Amino acid sequence: MATNRGVEYMGPGKVEVHSIDFPKLALGDRKCEHGVILKVVSTNICGSDQHMVRGRTTAPVGLVLGHEITGEVIEAGRDVEFIKKGDLCSVPFNIACGRCRNCKEGKTGICLNVNPARPGAAYGYVDMGGWVGGQAEYVMVPYADFNLLRFPDKDKAMAKIRDLTLLSDIFPTGYHGAVTAGVGPGSVVYVAGAGPVGLASAAACQLLGAAVVIVGDMIPERLAQAKSFGCEVVDLKKDASLGEQIEQILGTPEVDSAVDCVGFEARGHGSDASVERPATVLNSMMTITRAGGALGIPGLYVTDDPGGVDDNAKTGTLGIRIGLGWAKSHTFATGQCPVMKYNRALMMAILHEKVHVAKAVNVQVISLDQAAEGYHDFDKGAAKKFVIDPHGSIAA
Repeated sequence: MATNRGVEYMGPGKVEVHSIDFPKLALGDRKCEHGVILKVVSTNICGSDQHMVRGRTTAPVGLVLGHEITGEVIEAGRDVEFIKKGDLCSVPFNIACGRCRNCKEGKTGICLNVNPARPGAAYGYVDMGGWVGGQAEYVMVPYADFNLLRFPDKDKAMAKIRDLTLLSDIFPTGYHGAVTAGVGPGSVVYVAGAGPVGLASAAACQLLGAAVVIVGDMIPERLAQAKSFGCEVVDLKKDASLGEQIEQILGTPEVDSAVDCVGFEARGHGSDASVERPATVLNSMMTITRAGGALGIPGLYVTDDPGGVDDNAKTGTLGIRIGLGWAKSHTFATGQCPVMKYNRALMMAILHEKVHVAKAVNVQVISLDQAAEGYHDFDKGAAKKFVIDPHGSIAA
């Protein structure tokens, strides 16, 4: 009988690699003959996973983690027509049916059919439909013909797998944040957060033609990583305000666009840097974005946060200065990135050497058995993107 192992959430601050069920073309009693089983080639640790592992969601113990997946098809259901055994594919973290109104409108992050609790689903994530995560040796992907992005040449894809593995989430997510913030040729943009999504967004801003990309964070190693590929940086631990630091760079305290790559675990700035203040990033972005500018908000905000700093934060109710945003006629874009809107074009940009996103986010490949160590280091602020290689495929 085939075996499988995966990374399970075992309670706040703890993940372990356990034997798990080998995937079937089903989710409980729901048959998935439209799905495939993948041998996982790479699967990444995401900041969104880290929210769960910190105990900041209602994730149940035993949840198999992982929504950033790239893999080789080893079995296809009888209803799969175009994806074949042996294909190497990127898996969008959004699970989408391809049939509902939202999917047909390209809003695959809020599919209406794959999660009985609410619109939208993802692999290995709390309240996102019960789909088993892909930080494992094998995983099932439903609606394969619609969801999977097949790489056109397997050998060329493996040569660039450190970049292509980022197509499942953080590169499209960072790009989506930039696009929805209106970034284009000549833009001056501020990216809040120099974690992997923030760094991917900064690289996306450069790909879109931004004139200046400024990245803000509190961790020196992450700021150094942003500087390594041409970004300006601001240290949010300094007493000087964000606007003052931006003015030192630009000669003016305003930018055209801003992207929130931090989310609900935001901390204050300056003397408040050690204090969690979940509305800080959004309010600071409104302060420094010019009138008529736009804010892209791919950073995660949740409806239930057991570790919230107060009763409001525990239900995702934050002290947002909406009056300021209204007065400046800001545009706000929130929600999951619809990965399929961007992943094919970004794949081509990678394959044709137009962007080197793995270098920007500092990809580090680890084994499945090193997953717990990867989570620990990431939680401590490592300036790295941890990519799990369950079968030694990348190393080989």
